Amino acid sequence: MPLQLYDTWSRTVRPFTPIQAGRVGMYCCGPTVYDYAHIGNLRTYVFEDLLRRVLMRNGYEVRHVVNITDVGHLTSDADEGEDKMEKGSRRTGESAWAIAQRYTDAFVEDWRALHLLEPTVWCRATDHMAEQIAFIGELERAGYVYRTDDGIYFDTSKQDDYGFLARLDREGLQAGKRVAIGAKRHITDFALWKFTPAGVMRQMEWDSPWGRGFPGWHIECSAMSAKYLGTWFDIHCGGEDHVAVHHSNEIAQTQAAHGTRLANFWMHGHFLTLDASAKMSKSSGDFIRLQTLRSRNFDPAAYRYLCLTAHYRSKLRFSWAALEAAHTALNRLRHLYRSWPDGGCVESAWVARFDAEVNEDLNLPRALAVLWELVKSDLPPAALRATVDNFDTVLGLRLRDWKPAEHDIPESIRALLDEREQARTERNWAKADEIRKTLTMRGWKVEDLPGGQRLIEIAAE
Repeated sequence: MPLQLYDTWSRTVRPFTPIQAGRVGMYCCGPTVYDYAHIGNLRTYVFEDLLRRVLMRNGYEVRHVVNITDVGHLTSDADEGEDKMEKGSRRTGESAWAIAQRYTDAFVEDWRALHLLEPTVWCRATDHMAEQIAFIGELERAGYVYRTDDGIYFDTSKQDDYGFLARLDREGLQAGKRVAIGAKRHITDFALWKFTPAGVMRQMEWDSPWGRGFPGWHIECSAMSAKYLGTWFDIHCGGEDHVAVHHSNEIAQTQAAHGTRLANFWMHGHFLTLDASAKMSKSSGDFIRLQTLRSRNFDPAAYRYLCLTAHYRSKLRFSWAALEAAHTALNRLRHLYRSWPDGGCVESAWVARFDAEVNEDLNLPRALAVLWELVKSDLPPAALRATVDNFDTVLGLRLRDWKPAEHDIPESIRALLDEREQARTERNWAKADEIRKTLTMRGWKVEDLPGGQRLIEIAAE
């Protein structure tokens, strides 16, 4: 089945055709690094990784760009409040630059723990100030900006289709506004450049043609995506919370400056919701990180597996019981995989079924169902291993790299295994068979392979 993807712009699932044959440009909104990422944030990056893997499976070379927002994101999407980096600096007592680096490093660590493919380009907002200032200059020359006491703003009234991505009711918003909008002309207008207030010392500020200050949140993505992918590229991704404000504003800026809606496909991952036992609030600091899962002895790959069980455009309800079930399923799959020998051939009929599901707008829950049906089939073990290997290029579970943790094998069992290896070396087959029986009675199966013995916990099969 040809690849089909849901496009938020058209609100339809439609066939994917790249702008340039064989190549795909994909921009994904990255983190604002004023704090740790929580597992809800990380679900979006798992979805984007799966998208990239499916694109690669369809033969495309993917240029994947992810930004790091280390300046410009205010505490309110309505351009109110202080910069999140400055607020984070006050909370921690560290410099804004230091906390940006610390939380960027933590985010990249989480990224790799979830087996996410490394982006082609990581780009920081603070490294691209010249591009952002130049982009604002283009908007000014095109007549889309105005100046207030606190900054330079984009005039959304100059675009009849502003907010189409979110299907915004602009007249209703304007008529029903309940909050003060300061010197902004319209409730949907947004900041391109904010001035440093008089008497305030900011850690992150730059000179510009309009005065000293810092960029608004939205301009960075328009400027950096244009630099690395051009002003019309294939796919722009993010969380569903970006649709109404951030992505609508990115589109407005690029339409005004370059006459495009920036990306041919706009794709959005839906939220992770929590049950009562898994409270999460980033504002209070009481939220679930990947490290929280690790502290409870969950492998981060189990969270990745949990994300596979729900379609990216549906809510995923997180609970510790659901994570436990995902961890159990993943470990069962890992042990089965290790029990199968190498050297088999990929079964093309099963691959075709798997591809049909992932190509239907990344339907990973149904693709997982195909996987488990395959595992329970009567295919030869070597063919099972080869075909599951093929599936894992999309699933990203890294089954081939996994080995049981040393502490998972009791010392007494390890001693028996060593004793049996010695018996085999001495060609004492009777003793080796007797130890095998003892291991089986104690819940462990041992297989003899060209490279040595393989031990499998029977209870995990």
